[in-house]
Amino acid sequence: MKKVVKFGGSSLASAEQFMKVGGIIKADEERRFVIPSAPGKRNKKDTKVTDMLYDCYGAAEEDKPYQEQLKAIEDRYEEIIKGLGLELSLKEEFKTISANFKKKAGRDYAASRGEYLNGIVMAAYLKFTFIDAAEVIFFDEEGVFDAAKTDKVMSERLEKEEYAVIPGFYGSQPDGSIRTFSRGGSDITGSIVAKAVHAEVYENWTDVSGFLIADPRIIPNPVGIDTITYKELRELSYMGATVLHEDAIFPVRKEGIPINIRNTNAPEDNGTWIVESTCQKSKFVITGIAGKKGFCSVNIEKDMMNAEIGFGRKVLQAFEDSGISFEHVPSGIDTMTVFVHQDEFMDKEQKVVSAIHRLAHPDTIDIESDLALIAVVGRGMKSTRGTAGRIFSALAHANVNVKMIDQGSSELNIIIGVRNEDFEAAIRAIYNIFVLVQI
Repeated sequence: MKKVVKFGGSSLASAEQFMKVGGIIKADEERRFVIPSAPGKRNKKDTKVTDMLYDCYGAAEEDKPYQEQLKAIEDRYEEIIKGLGLELSLKEEFKTISANFKKKAGRDYAASRGEYLNGIVMAAYLKFTFIDAAEVIFFDEEGVFDAAKTDKVMSERLEKEEYAVIPGFYGSQPDGSIRTFSRGGSDITGSIVAKAVHAEVYENWTDVSGFLIADPRIIPNPVGIDTITYKELRELSYMGATVLHEDAIFPVRKEGIPINIRNTNAPEDNGTWIVESTCQKSKFVITGIAGKKGFCSVNIEKDMMNAEIGFGRKVLQAFEDSGISFEHVPSGIDTMTVFVHQDEFMDKEQKVVSAIHRLAHPDTIDIESDLALIAVVGRGMKSTRGTAGRIFSALAHANVNVKMIDQGSSELNIIIGVRNEDFEAAIRAIYNIFVLVQI
């Protein structure tokens, strides 16, 4: 059996945290492949090493003095190494980094060094083999991840290793230059490794005990989620729920490998299991609630719209021609509403409006701004009658006016549109009706 374990920046911010991680790994001999992030914040006023590297490289890029900033980063690692009692020196590594900064090796190179150096420290501490991610993760000339080549090389390399540390977040391009995934990309590296070694499970260790049903900034001490499907997670992640980088789902999903979100500071907690499918019923009708502010709606009306072939295509073409993607398109017999991100739409609104008039010849167009979208997600909604009615009832009781409601054919989620100022009240009302009343 093989387990791939990824540890986030907060889990590796100090020597004390490293020791916790070491204890977790050594507690299960199946935890054979480790993906570390760069050291995160040790306290609220601290700075993540990745941010320190960005700032340091920014100075080098502008031909400003940067050695003092680089020394501060070196000191962070020295503090960890000393705290772990290791006989390890990173001086040569920092000489190389300094030289490459001077040569302006690129922001991706600079950012990746946090994971690279932490990987060296982690491998020395665990006495595992260190494998530079640049040797096993590949991007093409355009910077697009090369999944086929990566899986082949990674599989062959790790087949020879019983225990190994592979830094997260980066890989290499054909010319040898470093390329990074988007921020939080260590989650993706862990998923790629799990797929390559056909892992039993991919454990993603962070500073929370899995996913919560709602945002704790809005709901005090929300209930945790025991099990969530990939589809449910995709819906919630898209609407703003964060714990796991959403691109990390795809490599393991294809292989049917479950992801277990765990808490480094509370390893006894079971966390949240992310699975392809399950017969386990969730505790509640809903699995989670998530949402975002900052949308606007473009409402198009035209008599007999439903009888006009191609009307919807013509309307959406007006948005496409201006490079604007849409979020949701609820419609009626004579109405069609397009929800878009307000900040993307504002500067192009009149161009889009005139294009809709030119292409689709509507009777009227009305724009409403400062709206929020909320996703209520749950596999239990399929078999439960009256879910939408309960949502409407809860929102009406909270004096929240619903601007839009949209349910997909999968019956997995319901999207609700409300005013920005009603966003928090709406989430509290939905949480109360589906969760609090059942606790």
